[in-house]
Amino acid sequence: MKHILSYLKHYRREAVLGPFFKLIEAMFDLFVPLVVAAIIDQGIGAGDRGYVFRASGILVLLAFLGLVFAILAQYFAARAAVGTAEAMRYALFEKANRLSFSDLDRLGTSTVITRLTGDTNQVQTGINMVLRLFLRSPFIVFGAMIMAFTVDVRSALVFAVAIPLLSVAVFAIMLISIPLYRRVQARLDTVLLKTRESLSGARVMRAFCREGAEVDEFGRENRALSAIQKLSGRISSLMNPVTYLLINIAIIALLQVGAIRIDSGELTQGQLIALYNYMTQILVELIKLANLIITTTKAFASARRIGNVLDMTPSLSLLPDDGTRHDTHAVAFDRVCLTYPGAGAPSLSGISFTADRGETVGIIGGTGSGKTSLVNLIPHFYDATEGRVTVDGQDVKTMDTVTLRQRIGIVPQKALLFRGTVRENLLWGNENATDEQIEEALAAAVALDVVASKGGLDAAVLEGGSNFSGGQRQRLSIARALVRRPEILILDDSASALDYATDAKLRRALKELSYHPTVFIVSQRTSSLQHADRIVVLEDGEAIGIGTHEELLADCEVYREIYDSQYRGGEVTA
Repeated sequence: MKHILSYLKHYRREAVLGPFFKLIEAMFDLFVPLVVAAIIDQGIGAGDRGYVFRASGILVLLAFLGLVFAILAQYFAARAAVGTAEAMRYALFEKANRLSFSDLDRLGTSTVITRLTGDTNQVQTGINMVLRLFLRSPFIVFGAMIMAFTVDVRSALVFAVAIPLLSVAVFAIMLISIPLYRRVQARLDTVLLKTRESLSGARVMRAFCREGAEVDEFGRENRALSAIQKLSGRISSLMNPVTYLLINIAIIALLQVGAIRIDSGELTQGQLIALYNYMTQILVELIKLANLIITTTKAFASARRIGNVLDMTPSLSLLPDDGTRHDTHAVAFDRVCLTYPGAGAPSLSGISFTADRGETVGIIGGTGSGKTSLVNLIPHFYDATEGRVTVDGQDVKTMDTVTLRQRIGIVPQKALLFRGTVRENLLWGNENATDEQIEEALAAAVALDVVASKGGLDAAVLEGGSNFSGGQRQRLSIARALVRRPEILILDDSASALDYATDAKLRRALKELSYHPTVFIVSQRTSSLQHADRIVVLEDGEAIGIGTHEELLADCEVYREIYDSQYRGGEVTA
């Protein structure tokens, strides 16, 4: 609730004017039965056609004024609701981009997407409904009852009995429905998660012929969602018949009492019609109020889920810089350990090595040995559990993350391009880069031919770069990192889709870069690393060998086994 109010406060004027105009509209609605009663009693009853026309003009005027104020109320309520949802959606997106990798791993991508879309839209609907109906519905209910007492006290006693009974029925159904709607939302989240996984992993599913199994599992989740929706729907569907039954009983009682009083001359026909109209107004508004409360409950549940994300404190440690510089190396690992949240064992243990400016450091090891975890510590994507990672002698935990990452060019394992053009993707590295600088980066990434074959820098890129091959995406991703002219370049197994000749050209081009960055290359190929100044061999998160290619061949059994297996497999080194 506090988050809704914090964003809604910027729309105080709209939040006041919306309900205010709605109350004025409600006042006009309450006067309509009285005018109708006057038409029947003083116009039709007395045969005064002039009075009927004049009173009918008043009805048209009331309808017109009610329409004007209803439109004004809707306008201001919509402005407040849409504006609040926009600000909340922006805050969520900004928060998601400030969370650490650990936080995002814990939350899950589907959770963030659901909060940004479905939950935010639910909050928007809730705000709109509250501003329009929260005051109007109770005002009409109690106003109609008061107006009924001004018409005839004895007949209005029916209202005093009917309204509590209607309220009990409506709110009883509502209280049963609310928990069910919460379960519906939880089931819907599960179905959305399953849908996203199935669509994003469609190729893997088909490769392993798992379409049938996935369809069956989706069917189970979908049936569970359908079952809880049907149950909540059945209970909610009782609302209309129960309320209409009670209101019709009340109308029968009202007509009976009214007929007796009309017969005795204590009540007119017009007054009875007015009482009948007030009864129907109460029925309509009670149903609206019940729907409002259900919608508001959903909105509060969504706001609570959004608040859980907004209240998250990024888990990355940001310590004050005391001016201490621990060494003069470009990058240094000092007894570094890393344990992911909830993991049973550390992913990295006791890693220590250095890299100087212009050096190339290779990282190699088996699957799950901690290669990506190691390089992810340099840009401070994760906090080292123990030890220290420094850049130019300064602990990365004391560095501003934006400043630190602007000095680093990163090419992740999965080469991802964004929808747009080749130029727009490359400008992510440096938005002020000229075409000459872009072409220089493309040449270093051996990607000039890729761009030329697609029609130049303004060639279209589909979502995820799906109109490029895996190797082309990798080369463009490397070019995007090189456009920045980084001090530190991290290539996380980013040449796995390249043939050996292109891989060799890439490594030679990186060696010839004029600004001589410190390069970290994560690879499974010994041929990609053998010319590195230093190679770190990882096994089960530990550095079991650090040295040059020749030194590791002589002293590190694991490295020698990797090399021999690839050599015997026919790999050609370059």
